[in-house]
Amino acid sequence: MPQFLHGFENVLWFLVLIGVMINVHELGHFWVARYFDVRVEAFSFGFGPRLFGFRRGETDYRFSLIPFGGYVKMAGEQLADAHAAADPRTVLAKPRWQRLLISLAGPMMNVALAVGLLTGLYMASFPKISRADQEAVIGGVQPDSPAAKAGIQPGDRIVMLDGKRDPAWEDVAIKEDVSAFRSLAVTLERNGRRLETEVTPAYSDKTGAGSAGWEKRGEVELYTVDPGMPAGKAGIKPGDTIVAVDGQPIDSVIKLHNITEGSGGKPLRIEYERKGQRSVAAVAPVFDKKDGPARWMIGVGPALRTHYVNVRLSLPAALNESLRENAKGAMLIAKFLQGLVERRMSARNLTGPIGMAPLAGDAARQGPSVFLGFMAMVSLNLAILNLLPIPILDGGVILMLLVEMVMQRDLSLTVKEAVFKVGFVFIMLVVAFVLYNDISRYLPAG
Repeated sequence: MPQFLHGFENVLWFLVLIGVMINVHELGHFWVARYFDVRVEAFSFGFGPRLFGFRRGETDYRFSLIPFGGYVKMAGEQLADAHAAADPRTVLAKPRWQRLLISLAGPMMNVALAVGLLTGLYMASFPKISRADQEAVIGGVQPDSPAAKAGIQPGDRIVMLDGKRDPAWEDVAIKEDVSAFRSLAVTLERNGRRLETEVTPAYSDKTGAGSAGWEKRGEVELYTVDPGMPAGKAGIKPGDTIVAVDGQPIDSVIKLHNITEGSGGKPLRIEYERKGQRSVAAVAPVFDKKDGPARWMIGVGPALRTHYVNVRLSLPAALNESLRENAKGAMLIAKFLQGLVERRMSARNLTGPIGMAPLAGDAARQGPSVFLGFMAMVSLNLAILNLLPIPILDGGVILMLLVEMVMQRDLSLTVKEAVFKVGFVFIMLVVAFVLYNDISRYLPAG
């Protein structure tokens, strides 16, 4: 029963998420269409048969059966309506520049939602990452990885990466993700000396993105501990920070894994910290198989801890930070799409409604600020997706209008119908693919 309620919660929060975003999107189309005196016949919350609603003026505001988003029905928007008698209040009767703005208004409302949500959140509380956590100092290097082959060592500081001076670690991680099979020029600082090298991130089957095999320096916190494995039996708990193993300071997850996997089963002296108190435990790794080939393990899920300082920003500062964050997000989405086209990133990273539901539920359970931040991110994704030049999406409509504006004449109805049919088939294939992606994540590995 709890698992059923958990799943029900996920679906409920996903409906809230997608309902807000899509109806805000449609509200953009609606407002601009009304501004240009286009007759709007219906504004629907949801799809399918009408359940209930009310009529105000010439528009039917309705709630429909299927609660996945909504739509705006404008007079004359169907291609077949082009043969109907001219009506100055149909969308097809309006100048092309007005139709272009009507199509553009939906994605722009999603951008406005993303910017507005983050601005409001940052005015209430802005999680500022500490300077130490932003420094691009290498904490660990995976053996035989691209970083190791490039001669990069723990303690090196990246002072230039692919032309960017003094990158923050976030910049390094983004560049690594989108640069599989692409050589990156790296300038390092080591013991006061500068070294030049190149690293070519490999493609990671696990993440579907580039991986250089390096990791920043930081505190290693345990987010999960298996009570049936050696670390759990020795009294180590989630939330503990690993300070040292066999006298070696631990400042990266890679280093912890390397020591554990190279132990050969010999007991390890693990020094850890809990609520300011340090303790020591003797932990003997076991040879086990989990998420990959069998190896020596102690049964922990480590990750680098990020230190934040929460501050309240003024409206101008919050808006500026929101614009910067959304611009960075848009660039990352564009780099991901470019990586897909160039086959440097995996389409398995695409997530559909089945995969989105648990993410929405998890975000909601962490609190309103996390859920609203998640909504802002997804809203930006929806805006960029809709601006892609694919027929039946807003971007496809905008592209055809731009072509007609250059040609100074309409494309033929036959051409438009053929283009939209191709676009519909393409979108259905993408939908089928992301649904398969979502389902395959829950299937046991073969």
